[in-house]
Parts: sequence; structure tokens; C-alpha cells
Amino acid sequence: MEANGIIVNTAAELEPGVLAAIAEGRCTRGARAPTVYPIGPAISLITSPPAEQSQPRECVRWLDSQPPSSVMFLCFGSKGMLPPPQVHEIAHGLERSGHRFLLVLRGLPVDTTMGARDPTDANLAELLPEGFLDKTKGRGLVWPTRAPQKEILAHAAVGGFVTHCGWNSILESLWFGVPMLPWPLAADQHLNAFCLTHGMGAAVPLEMDRKRGNYVEAAQLERAVRSLMGGGGGGGGEEAREKAMEMKRACRNAVEQSGSSHASLQRLSEELVRRAVLPKRGSTHTT
Repeated sequence: MEANGIIVNTAAELEPGVLAAIAEGRCTRGARAPTVYPIGPAISLITSPPAEQSQPRECVRWLDSQPPSSVMFLCFGSKGMLPPPQVHEIAHGLERSGHRFLLVLRGLPVDTTMGARDPTDANLAELLPEGFLDKTKGRGLVWPTRAPQKEILAHAAVGGFVTHCGWNSILESLWFGVPMLPWPLAADQHLNAFCLTHGMGAAVPLEMDRKRGNYVEAAQLERAVRSLMGGGGGGGGEEAREKAMEMKRACRNAVEQSGSSHASLQRLSEELVRRAVLPKRGSTHTT
């Protein structure tokens, strides 16, 4: 079955090269490509009632006491779980970086007999190196359960985002103009990370060992955090920050009434109406 169109959660300004390649047939081996409708970023900015968010908002209140753009936020998605050795490397890297941080950690599933993959609340005493919380008290917070990611990314204190490169997380970060350190873990996340660093330029690369399950050593994380947040570690941080702000403007302009995504959505609705009123090929139409 051939598709008449493809709806994608992106904006023309975010991925012009990719959208052009599809439109020109470079992705369909000479065949006519379906019309692509970039209608994004499609992001829900509605938060739950305060009564349902009382515990997660504690981490947001912690951000209220931090200087602007000073906190590195680390979160690996709703399913993101890291083994203790990797958590130790993260802890050592953050400690040595000297920067403020908000680290979201999740525990491994308790019961996997039925294929359960949902993470649990993390036991920080088991996951973190001894003494880490005391050494970083005041400049760091480790959050052991789900966190309100959009609310955190929107906070003025957040200056960088270590992300697993799920597409929703990338769009949310760009929407709020937060530059990233990409740490892809699976599936399309590796391609997303490549596009983020080499296409959009809104991220600083994070060196990792794919042969060891995308393992990142403490020194590599320290270097990347310093690069993005300041204090050495190589260049690229300021450029990524500028690009992230540029993408923020592009995202918001795209969904305005005169924006590219708004126009694409209008074309899509017109095409749906046109196809709905046209008789099917081979059918008879009587009045």
C-alpha cells in the first residue's frame, strides 16, 4: 500500500536538508516520494494539577535557588535505566566538572518475569559512590523518580541537557533553547544525535564507547560538561548555545499563524477534505 502523505513532528527550519532529500526522491530510489507535512514541534505544554505534581515540583523548587543557566540537567527518558558502574562514572564526571547539576536516576525493574521494563524509583545508596551526595551538596541534586522534564527545561537555571536523544526530548529542549550533550542509547537515537550535532549544531559531542553499550567514562563526561557549560574542555559550547537559541526562535515561529508548520498543517487539512469529497476510483456517484 502506497502512502499519499507523511506527517512528521518537525519543522522545515529544523531539518531542511532531510525534507529536501525526501521531496526530491533521493530516499525513494527514483520513485515519487509522498508529500511530507512537517507540522511540528507538536509539544504538549500542559502540566498536571499541582496536587499531582507535589513531589516532582520539589526538584523545580531546588532550581529556583540556582543562578541562571548554571545547571546541567541529566535525564535519560521515561525508560532510561543505567547500571551502577555507569552511574559511578557519571557521578565522578559531574563531581570533577565543578558545575551544578540535576541528575535524574531510575532503578531497574523489580519483576521482569512478565517482560516488565518500567523503571522503579532509584535506591541512591546502592547506585551512587560513597560520599558523593555529601561532596556535591548544595551544587547538585540527584532525583530518584520521574521528573517534570518540560518544566525543568523551561527553568531559567538550566543551561544544558544531557539527553538520550529521544525525539520528543530533543524538541522540548530546542523549544526552550537549551543546548545539549547527546547520549544516545538505542534505536533512532544515534541518528538523532548525529543530526543534532552535525546538522543543527545545537549540541556538543559526547565521546562514548559503542562496543561497551554506549559507555561514557567520567573524564569524557567531565570534558563535555566543561565544554558546554564553560571552564575548559574544548570549544563548541558557545556555538551550541547560540544555535539552540536560534532553533528556539525557529520552533516558535513555525507554529505561529504565518509559520511554516501552520501552513503545512493547513495544506494537510485541505488535502484531507479534498480526498474525503472525491468519489473513489471505479465507484459510481448518483444524485
